[in-house]
Amino acid sequence: MENALFWHRLQFAFTITYHYLFPQLTMGLALILMIWKYLALHTGDDLYNRGVRFWSRIFGLNFALGVVTGLPMAFQFGTNWSNFTKFSGGIIGQTLAMEGMFAFFLESAFIGAMLWGEKRLGPRGHFFAVLAVFVGSWLSGYFILVTNAFMQHPVGYQAGPEGTIQVTDFAAFLLNPWAGVVFAHNMMAAVVTGSFVVTSVGALYALRGIHLEQARLYLKWGTALGLASSVLVAFPTGDAQAKMVAHHQPVALAAMEGRFESGPNAELVLIGQPNVKERRLDNPVRLPGMLSFLAYGTFHSDVAGLDAYPEDQWPDNIELLYYSFHIMAGLGTLFIAIMGLATLLRLRGQLETTRPLLWLLMLAFPFPYIATTAGWMSAELGRQPWLIYGLFRTSAGASPTVHSGDALFTLVGFCGLYFVLGVLFLYMVGREIHNGPVPSDSDNTTTGVIRG
Repeated sequence: MENALFWHRLQFAFTITYHYLFPQLTMGLALILMIWKYLALHTGDDLYNRGVRFWSRIFGLNFALGVVTGLPMAFQFGTNWSNFTKFSGGIIGQTLAMEGMFAFFLESAFIGAMLWGEKRLGPRGHFFAVLAVFVGSWLSGYFILVTNAFMQHPVGYQAGPEGTIQVTDFAAFLLNPWAGVVFAHNMMAAVVTGSFVVTSVGALYALRGIHLEQARLYLKWGTALGLASSVLVAFPTGDAQAKMVAHHQPVALAAMEGRFESGPNAELVLIGQPNVKERRLDNPVRLPGMLSFLAYGTFHSDVAGLDAYPEDQWPDNIELLYYSFHIMAGLGTLFIAIMGLATLLRLRGQLETTRPLLWLLMLAFPFPYIATTAGWMSAELGRQPWLIYGLFRTSAGASPTVHSGDALFTLVGFCGLYFVLGVLFLYMVGREIHNGPVPSDSDNTTTGVIRG
C-alpha cells in the first residue's frame, strides 16, 4: 500500500501542477482585460479594445485547456483518494460544488460574450461581459483556495457519523483566515504571471519592430502591473502567509528554512543544502535574526526547529520542500528587480531602445510559472504528512482498491495526453502571437501596426 500511495501522490501532483499552468494566466489576464476594457469605454481609445480582442483569444485558449486538464482531478478524489473523500467530502465538497455552480458557470457563460459579442453587446455590454469573466475567474480561485485552506488550517467543523467530519460553522469555514491570506497571495502571483506574459509579447513585437502601438501598450501595463504585483506578492501577502505558517505549521517553517535546532535570534537562510541525515545545513549563507523577525516580529523571538517535533510529524520530503521554497523566494526577489528596472527605463523613455532588457523581458515569461509551481509545492509539501493538517494523515486517504499498477498506468496515460495537448496549445498560441493584434475584416478599425 505504501508503494501505491507514492504513485497516487505523484499522479495527483502531476495533474494538478500541469492544470495550474493555465488558470494562473487566465486569472492574471482577467484583471488586465478588465482594466483595458474600462479604459476603452471611458477614453474611447480603440487601442485598448484591440488589446482586449487579441488577449481575449489567448485567454480563451488558456481557459479551454484549464477545463480539460481540471476535469481528471475531480475524478481522482473518487478513484485515488476515496478514503479522504469519505472522511471530508461533506466539507470540501461544498466549496468545490460552489466553485462549479457559481464561479465556473459565471466565467464560462460570459467568456463567449467576451470573445464574440463585442458588436452585438455594444461597449457597455461588452465591458460587463469582461467584468463578469474577471469576477468569475477570481471567485473560482477563492472557492478552490477555501478548500485548500481547510486542508491547511481546518476550522468550523466537528466529528460526524461513521468516521466523517461535517461543517458546524459555515461562515467560519468560508471565511477561514488562512484562505484570505492565501487568496491575496495567489491572485497577486497570477497577476505576476499575466504581466510577464503580456510584457514578453510586447518585448517580442518591439524587438521585431511590428505592432508597435500594441507593443507599447503591453510594455506599459505589463511592467507597471508586474512591478506592483511582484511587490505585493512579497509584502504584505507573502509576509502574512509566512506568519500564518509560523503560527499554525511551525514544523513546516523549520523544514522550509532547513532549521534543525530551536532557539532565539533565528537566522534567515539565503542559500545552503539541507543534510537531513546529519540534521544540519551545509554551506549556509544566513542573515542573523531575520527569521525571528519575519515570523514573529522581533529579532530575539524563539523559532522552533525540527528537533522540537517527533520525526513522524516532519514533512516527508524536507529537501524538496526546502529547495522549492527558496526557488520561489529567490525568483520573487528577481521579479521585483526586473520589473523595477523595466519600469524605470520606461518612465525615462528608454525601454523600447534598450534591446538587452527587451530580450530579458521576452525570455523571462516562464519564470513566474516556475515560481508559482515552487510556491504550491512549498505549501503542499509543508502540510505533509497530513491531508488535513493535524486531523487526517495522507497515508490514510488513498483508495485501498486502486493499486500501484493502476495509478502508474493512468499516470503514463496522462503524461502522453497532456504532452499532445501541450504541443497543440503552444502551436495555437504561437499562431495567435504570430498573426498579431490585428482586428478582423469586420472591424472598422485600423490595424495599429507600425513598421519600425
